[in-house]
Amino acid sequence: MIFSAALFAASLLPQIGATRPLAPRPDRSAQGIAPPAFEHRVVVVQNWDAELRVTLTEQVGTGANLFLRRGAPATLTEWDARSATPGTSNESVVLTEASAQPLQSGTWYVSIYRPGNTVFGLDIQKSPLPSARPGVGATPYSGGTTFRVWAPNANSVHVAGTFNGWSSTTAPLASEGAGHWSLDIRNVAAGARYQYVIGAGTTTQWRADPRSLSVVNSASDSIVVDHGAFDWGTGTFQMPAWNDLVMYEMHVGTFNDAAGGAPGTFSSAVQRLDHLQALGINMIALMPVNEFPGDYSWGYNPAHPFAPETAYGSVSALKTFVREAHARGMAVTLDVLYNHLGPNDIPHWQFDGSWPGYSGGIYFYDDTRAQTPWGNTRPNYDRAEVRALIRDNALMWLEDYRMDGLRFDATAYIRTGPTGDLPSGWSLMQWVNNEIDVSQPWKYIVAEDLRNNDYITRDTGIGGAGFDGQWDAQFVHPIRAAVVNPSDAGRDMWSVRDAITARYNTDAFERVIYSESHDEVANGRSRVPEEIWPGNAASWYSKKRSTLAAALVMTSPGVPMLFQGQEILEDEYFRDTDPVDWTKLAQFAGIRDLYADLIALRRNVGGTTAGLKGQNVRVHHVNDGAKVIAFHRWDQGGAGDDVIVLANFSNTTFPSYRIGVPRPGLWRLRFNSDASVYDPGYSNHPSTDVTASAIPYDGMAYSIDLTIAPYTALVLSQ
Repeated sequence: MIFSAALFAASLLPQIGATRPLAPRPDRSAQGIAPPAFEHRVVVVQNWDAELRVTLTEQVGTGANLFLRRGAPATLTEWDARSATPGTSNESVVLTEASAQPLQSGTWYVSIYRPGNTVFGLDIQKSPLPSARPGVGATPYSGGTTFRVWAPNANSVHVAGTFNGWSSTTAPLASEGAGHWSLDIRNVAAGARYQYVIGAGTTTQWRADPRSLSVVNSASDSIVVDHGAFDWGTGTFQMPAWNDLVMYEMHVGTFNDAAGGAPGTFSSAVQRLDHLQALGINMIALMPVNEFPGDYSWGYNPAHPFAPETAYGSVSALKTFVREAHARGMAVTLDVLYNHLGPNDIPHWQFDGSWPGYSGGIYFYDDTRAQTPWGNTRPNYDRAEVRALIRDNALMWLEDYRMDGLRFDATAYIRTGPTGDLPSGWSLMQWVNNEIDVSQPWKYIVAEDLRNNDYITRDTGIGGAGFDGQWDAQFVHPIRAAVVNPSDAGRDMWSVRDAITARYNTDAFERVIYSESHDEVANGRSRVPEEIWPGNAASWYSKKRSTLAAALVMTSPGVPMLFQGQEILEDEYFRDTDPVDWTKLAQFAGIRDLYADLIALRRNVGGTTAGLKGQNVRVHHVNDGAKVIAFHRWDQGGAGDDVIVLANFSNTTFPSYRIGVPRPGLWRLRFNSDASVYDPGYSNHPSTDVTASAIPYDGMAYSIDLTIAPYTALVLSQ
């Protein structure tokens, strides 16, 4: 802009966004030379304006000086920033948030103090700048929020939201290079809704944030979240030792809910935490809780991997669930999915432009490697930005939500594709596990691989994937087969032996063992009691043989896990619309107590079964004809440590049955699954404490003679 020496009235003129021409004004002074005076222009700085640059260019005459002031015209003694170089009218002021005088939103006065008869050019520019703050997605800071997104094929990226009237043009992000765009916006706080407006070629498309921390719903706006605002209280929580863990798999939508209406929530689940604490559970294994389409799902179709499912509750509600679990001494682990996304309602799909054929764009493979059993949405593990998204997601759950572990779903589909191995998928898992081990090595990171692969739980330094544990198909399938088979003759005790002794590498606790999980009680299968007698899950046979399987879960080497409702003899099969029937808690109170007693033994609560937390097992007695098996568990050995488990898989009472034991003396009966306190229909068979005889048996120097009821497990120790 060219200004004459004429005095410019301090009137409020429209916002300046670029150079505007202005004709010179004639001299009005009586002497012909105007006295020194101020001229003023007004600039409205919006929350998204990152830089205000004002340049004064000498045209005629020297001595013009530049002043900026927020909220009022500048004077020679009152200003916020100035440029006053002697002997020239060439002056410049640049304000950003990093300036000594930080740029703030509001009305700014550009004031020029100059001698008479000077002519100058004035250029006022407001520009976006890349953010210097860390974080990808929407990251609040004191006074605003940083927006950063990866869109390498975009020509332009704007952010629109409740903070700018959903304008698609007023808040442009600045390019950082390498496809990254960012902008700091002042006065945007948690709760603000937003979307990105992506200009790609000749198209413009609105997209939710691929890293949305919260959403209105799976197909709507992203919401700014401040993870630092939650009150975790003053309580302290210590992660249980891995050999002390007893896990409980939970589906939030059906764990504590009434049939019909909306699904269960984080808050409703909190109401049942006392039940789990009393049961003896010390780790809750949440099925996926990330945002998915609709209100009902198992959770394995994630649309927004960083955001909790809105039907379950808010970010704060999930954190409250974790806090309340910790207050009761229970860790929380979360099921996460990195083998695929969606496939529906995912903002990642063709995020910065449409692509032909397979390709979902920048986040996905663009060939047959995209194919998974759940859609063509396998993430592209070759891309650094996709790998970082997955790494950051895992760390977010562990750090911002204080989860105590993660379960990686279907890792076989991360490490292999339709045509063979995916080395980048394997290295991704190694990288994420290494990152976790550096900062939080006590957290229990588990893989669901189900391919009996030792390398899943080997250290990354020797080529392993670095997981701490893995779900064990070697256990669940033979144990279920042994109790579900309607014929005693069809039960294979050698397979049961192999299930008990199987391990990965040298650590017994590198496997998670169970007889029920969400997969094993659906997908054409049912709960174990239902499988034993379809339509009559409350039958004597169903009770006896399902709890026999539970006894093996709690006494075999490994980290034991129950599926929700298992402890109250839940029936039928798992569905995301069928809540746990908690009326069964009163109906089957004894079965619940049986599980509680088994868990107490597994965790050595009474100080008499330390061997169940130890590494060692020896199946020293296999009678496939009689369908009886016995094994010895120990840690260091000795009184309070050595444990003997005897399991009868037949519908036969044995009034006298001899097995070997490692030590002489009295062996006390700690558990009898046939006790009538567990069910009035049980025979309360008189299995008792027994003194070992110096009769060698089963390769041991001593033996005991027991009596045992049908489909019964006994646990003894000294």
